[in-house]
Amino acid sequence: MKVRVLRKKPNELRIEIEGEGHTFCNALQKVLLEDEAVEMGGYDMPHPLVSSPTFYVRTKGNRRPESVLGDAAKNLQRQNSDFRKAFEKAAKAWQKKK
Repeated sequence: MKVRVLRKKPNELRIEIEGEGHTFCNALQKVLLEDEAVEMGGYDMPHPLVSSPTFYVRTKGNRRPESVLGDAAKNLQRQNSDFRKAFEKAAKAWQKKK
């Protein structure tokens, strides 16, 4: 995954995420929009055959968009870890029933 900053202002950030698609971007957008400091956040996939979506974040107040985006990425990572643990537990319970 390569990330390239396309535009940066005090409360706005636009980046390109090379090699990712709707799966990652949609999950990141959902977590990002749960943050009250985010005024607007989303992504655009200009062409389905070229996997380089652009991601946009605009924050309220004095929170920096790169900080908010970093927090969202950490939160998404934590959610994925929680899911993995829950899945492994469910798989073990299912194996015991067999």
